[in-house]
Amino acid sequence: MMPNLICCKEIDDYLEYYENNKDEFNIERKLLIENILKPTLKRTDVFFDESMYNKCLKFCEKWYYSLFPYQKFIYAFVFMYKDDVPIFRQFIIVEGRGNGKDGFIVPLLHFLTTEVYGVQNYNIDIVATSESQAFDTYDVAYQVLEKNKKVFLKYFYWNLEYFVCSKTKSKFRFNTSNAGTKDGKKTGALLFNEYHAYLTDKSIKVFQSALGKIKHGRIFIISSNGYVRGGPFDELMDTCNTILKTGDNVLKYFPFICKLDSEDEVDNPNKWIKANPSLPFLKELQIAIMDDYNEQKLVPSKRSEFLCKRMNLPSERDDLILTSWDNILKASYSDIENKVPRNYIYKKNQIGVIGIDFASLHDFASVGILTKVGDEYQWRQKTIICSSSPFFKDIKFPFDNAGQPGFEDFIVVDTPTIDENLIVNISMEYIENYDVQKIIMDSYRFKLLKKAFEEKGIVGEDKQHPSGLVRMIRYPASIASIVAPKLEILFEQGKLNIGDSAIMRWAINNTCVKTKKDGNMVYEKVEPKLRKNDPFMAMVCSFSNIELLEERIEYVYI
Repeated sequence: MMPNLICCKEIDDYLEYYENNKDEFNIERKLLIENILKPTLKRTDVFFDESMYNKCLKFCEKWYYSLFPYQKFIYAFVFMYKDDVPIFRQFIIVEGRGNGKDGFIVPLLHFLTTEVYGVQNYNIDIVATSESQAFDTYDVAYQVLEKNKKVFLKYFYWNLEYFVCSKTKSKFRFNTSNAGTKDGKKTGALLFNEYHAYLTDKSIKVFQSALGKIKHGRIFIISSNGYVRGGPFDELMDTCNTILKTGDNVLKYFPFICKLDSEDEVDNPNKWIKANPSLPFLKELQIAIMDDYNEQKLVPSKRSEFLCKRMNLPSERDDLILTSWDNILKASYSDIENKVPRNYIYKKNQIGVIGIDFASLHDFASVGILTKVGDEYQWRQKTIICSSSPFFKDIKFPFDNAGQPGFEDFIVVDTPTIDENLIVNISMEYIENYDVQKIIMDSYRFKLLKKAFEEKGIVGEDKQHPSGLVRMIRYPASIASIVAPKLEILFEQGKLNIGDSAIMRWAINNTCVKTKKDGNMVYEKVEPKLRKNDPFMAMVCSFSNIELLEERIEYVYI
């Protein structure tokens, strides 16, 4: 094989590691090395500023952290030029969450502002979709400056928004992605943090337009994968894949993309290094990923996040069943084969939380009581169905079985609408028999029910009555993100007791969990008109405040 014209110990060591451990490299990184980097190292027109590279390594490891071999390898290609223009203008680093992307990139960017690097006004702009995220990246450098004040005050001045090199006047600053206020910047290097979160490229283009006024202009993109599909990140990945496959790199990209090659590899921990190149060097990361792996095996909705964030392999399917049918049966029966209902433990004045779901006056309404005995959660409910609903006759549920075993916890009313007082009266029965901590519902019929409760002497919770019994969930869409992981564990462990309730089993099976673009989970009906889930959603309301079920310990002092 023809020797490399450009070489140094860090490059040679990593390439040797690659040749001996190719099974640890995903397809994208193999293509990067074979189709982009090896040809670059053989070019006679490329100047590698090895002296500046070594100074950079010395600076970064003295003031920040010891760099991993793959990080030193990437750093080397930052200092390669043709006619004093960087060979690689855009570095795209995609790794799983927890690999230390900020800790990798900030020391390099800090060095580029120094008088050792020597480019005047080489301003560094950190860009993220939120100010806190951008500041967190800046804070890595800020803490180093603060910790070593005696030395760095000779060369820099700084505050909580930026620092400036006294000699080069290079400013290191953080920004948000508000595109409307960023025109006119003179930027040496841009850092886009968590690129996957961008919905459009509007702000990206504004910041990129600031390049070209200062020499050695560069863009650094560090990110894991995310839930925004069809946005700038997907477009960037498509471009990178074309470059990697063809070797045609007129755009001067350096795509260091770490991911699993397929979902089949997720159950093989030896393959996780493909998405997490820092894994051999970070014991904490090894433990965290294994913990997340074990959790997603127990909690199905966590798998999508694990694949996406830890393995950079977003799941194609975002709709997941709430739980298996076997788990639903397990919540109903202590003996599934013989249909033996689970025992309900009741004691007078037991602590409980009432949940209500009453979205439509012409449809379904459910109210139930959630209690806790030991580590088991018990739920019993009543559902009211309006036969005047235009969809009633098409709903596939045996309403005619009302009153029979397994069908005793619902009634069908032949009225134009559901009377809110039916819900209130059922709730009052619970209040008489339990120590009810709260009555919880979402905002849809809150005013109507609040008024009906007040007529019974039950006060709503507000600023004037913070201890009022009736509580409204102000952001119902956010409930699933809080409740879903807990419920899934309870279903799997058999610690949820819904009793022999056909309508509860039906409602649970009618519900799916959907992961939105922002990564949050929401509960949705499998089919919006005919597969109702009101009894389940009433239970979800109760579960949103399960901390109220903890037994109070009262001390008597003698």
